[in-house]
Amino acid sequence: MSDAHDVPMGEDKAMTEGEGAGMASAYSVSRYWRMFFWAAAVFNLIIGLAGMLSPEATIDARIIGLFIFSFGIVYFHVAREPMRFGPILWAGILSKIGILALLAPQVFGAATVDPMVASGLVADGIFAVGFLVFLMSVIDDYEI
Repeated sequence: MSDAHDVPMGEDKAMTEGEGAGMASAYSVSRYWRMFFWAAAVFNLIIGLAGMLSPEATIDARIIGLFIFSFGIVYFHVAREPMRFGPILWAGILSKIGILALLAPQVFGAATVDPMVASGLVADGIFAVGFLVFLMSVIDDYEI
């Protein structure tokens, strides 16, 4: 069996082959995927919190910070139960690709590039690709 589909130690085989939505959690996911989702959660929680609490932030920037923070909570749940909550990553892919499409031309086309903003966009790109790889390789192989 591959690392992404190993049955957790001590699990009953009948439990992993049963029917029902809760059965997805009976399969374990590589710890590397879990760490990746934890990193995405921490990244979004920190960026979102900074956006909400920045004294210079407009109300629009604070609302965006709240949305980013909220996605961090989503990624936290994916990190805890990737097979159960993994499909919600489609929303994360959409938001991260949308941010890249909206901001990358302006940020990377400027005469001087803000390294903090640029690194955040690069991180969003990495997370978007990682989410897509997870969904296409791990979730796609599992039939609920």
